[in-house]
Amino acid sequence: MHADLFQGIAESTRWRILESGRVESYAPSDFIFRQGEPARRFYIMVEGRVRLSLGPGERMAHVAGDAKELIGWSSLVENKTYTASAECVGPVKVLRFEIQQLNEILLEDPASGMVFFKNLATIIGRRLVKSYQAAHSVYGLREPQPGG
Repeated sequence: MHADLFQGIAESTRWRILESGRVESYAPSDFIFRQGEPARRFYIMVEGRVRLSLGPGERMAHVAGDAKELIGWSSLVENKTYTASAECVGPVKVLRFEIQQLNEILLEDPASGMVFFKNLATIIGRRLVKSYQAAHSVYGLREPQPGG
């Protein structure tokens, strides 16, 4: 759950950010964004499930299904394009935020901006740990092989 993204941010700034969001609904198999598209928005899950996949053959990287989970965070870390595709597994509702508008709001409250990006780093770190755990459960621990 990633309501943590706004935790510790000044109340007035949090409300400005939330008011800038727009609710969007998607049908099953719709793409919210595709890998390689310009990353100008991020999304917070309201309901439903989204499969995030990467690369040729669209290998699954993560399934977002928790209310308030963050997707599309590429836009928040200065990536020019999304690094994954987000496909709706069923009906989905998200809250969409424009990165340019978020930046303008946070520039007016640098302390909240620092807290926001610290929270983002925590969220990304947790997802990275989950990825490591998933890879370990599939591949297990391997000893280095001679000559390779």
